[in-house]
Amino acid sequence: MAPSVAVQTHRSAAAKTVAEEEVLRRRNEELERELKRSLEREEKMKMELQKTWERLRVAEDAEERLCSQLGELEAEAVDQARAYRERLVMLMEQLSVAQKIIESASVQT
Repeated sequence: MAPSVAVQTHRSAAAKTVAEEEVLRRRNEELERELKRSLEREEKMKMELQKTWERLRVAEDAEERLCSQLGELEAEAVDQARAYRERLVMLMEQLSVAQKIIESASVQT
């Protein structure tokens, strides 16, 4: 009776090995699927990063243009303020001259 037990144990070991191989094969397939998903996510993130980088570059270019335009507008505003002040001074001088003429005309009459 001992030999039949030995054969049965040998068959059990072989069945156990086959079962372990099947578990390992399934685990390997699962890991391969996970790796594939991970690589797909990585590629998607790379593309998203590239798009974000491009948007950043566009935003930086726009910021540069806006700063340049702002500088031009500030210079134009300073020029307009100077011209306005000169015109105001000229009008004040004209008003002063007109007042003097009116006063001298009033004194003569």
